[in-house]
Amino acid sequence: MQTLLTEGKLLKNGELAQAGYSTYTAREYSRKDIKSSKWKIKEWDYYIVTDGKKAVALTVADNGYMSLVSASFLNFEKPEYKTSSEIKFFSFGKIGMPSQPENGDVLYRSKRIDISFVKKETSRTLKCKFSDFWDKTDFECEFLLTGFPKDQMTIATPFNKKRAFYYNVKINCMKAFGYCIVKGKKYDFDGENSLGTLDWGRGVWTHKNTWYWSSLQTRLDDGRTFGFNLGYGFGDTSAASENMLFLDGAAHKLDKVVFNIPKKKGKDDFMSPWTFYDNEGRLQLYFYPIIDRKDITDIGVIASYQHQVFGRFNGTVVLNDGTELKIIDKTGFAEKVYNKW
Repeated sequence: MQTLLTEGKLLKNGELAQAGYSTYTAREYSRKDIKSSKWKIKEWDYYIVTDGKKAVALTVADNGYMSLVSASFLNFEKPEYKTSSEIKFFSFGKIGMPSQPENGDVLYRSKRIDISFVKKETSRTLKCKFSDFWDKTDFECEFLLTGFPKDQMTIATPFNKKRAFYYNVKINCMKAFGYCIVKGKKYDFDGENSLGTLDWGRGVWTHKNTWYWSSLQTRLDDGRTFGFNLGYGFGDTSAASENMLFLDGAAHKLDKVVFNIPKKKGKDDFMSPWTFYDNEGRLQLYFYPIIDRKDITDIGVIASYQHQVFGRFNGTVVLNDGTELKIIDKTGFAEKVYNKW
């Protein structure tokens, strides 16, 4: 079942008014409408910009009892990566994350970091300066995102606990211009080959959960933009899944998708080839890892095991009208994340 969201407020008496998906921001989120503990509220904006050879990822998150601000640089040709983060406790909404993905700026400044996501009607500007980012050198980046797609992935999902929910928007394949400076070297991102994606999440989460998420943003050989958003584990998706293909900004809805992560000695073998498939015969992908951007924290009550794996996708996808597209050596990522938060 794939239920389309109607327009209106996201919450009624602190619970989801409707579960489902849409291709625009159909429901209105407001932190003031939440009737759960402030310790459980999670709000974040995550951007990734890539040209297939390198990538920059920026995160600003207010997760209730703690905030997280991070920057990542990934070089797929070398390969190498670096992530640096700043965590502060007891933020409880003080960052002031915007209530819509289309409006409201994100601004954060500390002694070490100056980061901003500024939105205009036809563009977004991402800026970050991060001191002592890598081997005592500073990081800097600035990107202009334009060419917003016609469709996006929006999903409102309940958890199996009263008043717990996840409201998520993914905007794939925005045109990206800019640069980053890492270890004193400047890397340019040109608008012909570079694309940006936003992951905008707001919700009240259960204490323990495991999610799977995969994203691609690329250009096909004929110049068209192509991307996808695949995932599950973000709650009860019986009303709708978040699986979508995007061709030149138009969404093509999929039903259920499975991530097949290989095992080695009974454990996930993240750096061996994965496979992806759906329940309707419209998606068959092979994923060849290059970098496992892992981050593991475990202090008992709070734990996070994150494996965001970047690599090359190969295979086929089928659009709504039956057209088959071949995907050949396109760089994206797939992740498995376990949180106890």
